[in-house]
Amino acid sequence: MANSHDRGIDVKKGESVDRALKRLKTKLDTEGIIEEMRRRRAFETPTQRKVRKARSAIKRNRVRWRYISESAERKMEERKAAADAAKAAQGGSA
Repeated sequence: MANSHDRGIDVKKGESVDRALKRLKTKLDTEGIIEEMRRRRAFETPTQRKVRKARSAIKRNRVRWRYISESAERKMEERKAAADAAKAAQGGSA
């Protein structure tokens, strides 16, 4: 019975070791295990940690905002127009 926490692959009959190793590395890479192993090899200063997290946040947000629906885009434009109008109103009364 396989445990859900087991990390590994089953080597198929007739499959070469190189191919099985390639599948294992691909699986570990998609789960982020290889990257974490490399990161934990050496001490990471708090500054380096902040930089790394900021870099990954940029990538995450880039993917998140790549596909904006038309209605969301319209709302953003309306909010921007309202903010511009509010600034103009404040600037005109001062």
